[in-house]
Amino acid sequence: MKDSVTIYRCGDGVGVSSGPLLPHTGILQVFRMLQLSSVTLSNQTAPSGLTRLSGVAFPGEKEVQEWEKEQEEARRRDHRRIGMSEYRRRGFSEVVTPTLYSTALWERSGHWEHYSENMFTVATEGSQRYALKPMNCPAHCVMFEQRVRSWRELPLRWADFGALHRNELSGALGGLTRVRRFCQDDAHIFCTPEQLEQEIVSCLEFIRSVYRVFGFSFHCLLSTRPTPCLGEPEQWDDAEQQLKRGLQQFGERWELNPGDGAFYGPKIDVQIRDALGRQHQCATIQLDFQLPIRFQLQYVGSDGVLHRPVMIHRAVLGSVERMIAILAENYGGRWPLWLSPAQVSVVPVGGSSEAYGQQVVQRFQEAGFMVDLNDDPGATLNKKIRWAQLAQYNYIFVVGDKERDGGSVNVRSRGGKQLGRRPTEEVLKDLMKLRDSRSNEEDF
Repeated sequence: MKDSVTIYRCGDGVGVSSGPLLPHTGILQVFRMLQLSSVTLSNQTAPSGLTRLSGVAFPGEKEVQEWEKEQEEARRRDHRRIGMSEYRRRGFSEVVTPTLYSTALWERSGHWEHYSENMFTVATEGSQRYALKPMNCPAHCVMFEQRVRSWRELPLRWADFGALHRNELSGALGGLTRVRRFCQDDAHIFCTPEQLEQEIVSCLEFIRSVYRVFGFSFHCLLSTRPTPCLGEPEQWDDAEQQLKRGLQQFGERWELNPGDGAFYGPKIDVQIRDALGRQHQCATIQLDFQLPIRFQLQYVGSDGVLHRPVMIHRAVLGSVERMIAILAENYGGRWPLWLSPAQVSVVPVGGSSEAYGQQVVQRFQEAGFMVDLNDDPGATLNKKIRWAQLAQYNYIFVVGDKERDGGSVNVRSRGGKQLGRRPTEEVLKDLMKLRDSRSNEEDF
């Protein structure tokens, strides 16, 4: 019965569990400790002095080796680790900066003068004012100036995935494409003038590698000196020429966008085209002459003299929320397996196969898949399948007595295609391969 519980005894202890349980502990021969944590008793705030030990147990060495192999594979494929390793491979260090700053920082950076009406301020005791950060660059400048820097340290590449807040006009807001609070894959690079061209090419190659995964075509716009602008004309001319050489070396299509640069430096805007042919501006590579001057950033060159570093603002996805909106519309809600938040729905034929269905769910969850069990007792099999299709699950696993007895699942694709009964482990390996290929295909 669904509401039943089991009373068990282990040594002198008696407990209640919903299972599953083993007939006796003698079956277990190999143990692995996972975690230690303190225990707080109900309705008590003081430490109890008790410690909780969490672990797993196995019948023998063969089973524990298989489990350890699966855990290592899951860690290797973890999306958080993959993303961080990609940044490390490209020489970036991930940093975390505060969300709230004194307005003195924004006055120093110049943002308070030009951007304060778009910032959320916070009232505090006394005369001190604070504001939620709309960008990360001033904080990274503060990090750079904390000590004397050497030319040997450059380029310094810092990635910051913090939340940003911008007080946009209500009429400019729209869905996820324009919001007041968003996350951005922000990064800043501090380099020497001689390193600038290669850093631009590296940023462009990073952008291309990401957009290829999504299947987006793109082109670049080189936005040059506006009127008015800050900085010397010779400085602008040299920076624009380096950006132009970087684009030529990159090899993708680009065009000139005269006079549309920021007042503090030229930039490269990357425009993507989605499946509907619509253009979106997401990635950007922006040079900044002014912040290194305002913060008096310097490094000791190979000649022993102090020099001013070049600062590059860089975003690949831009606003993560906006990119999610673009992808959702691009895929029409039919997310490919590797991106999907609803990858597999396991549908038991009847109550007798629910326990096996739960085993299948657990097996795929351990491999990092988003899996749900549809055990609604009031729904027919066809209704469960139809619901999973409408919910855009990539795959539907129907499990009954035959599947339970044979250690298999009956697979259907999101479009209703019957892929047949297959061994569960075989399906798991095939879906892992499909997921890791980042393909849009559904058949495997």
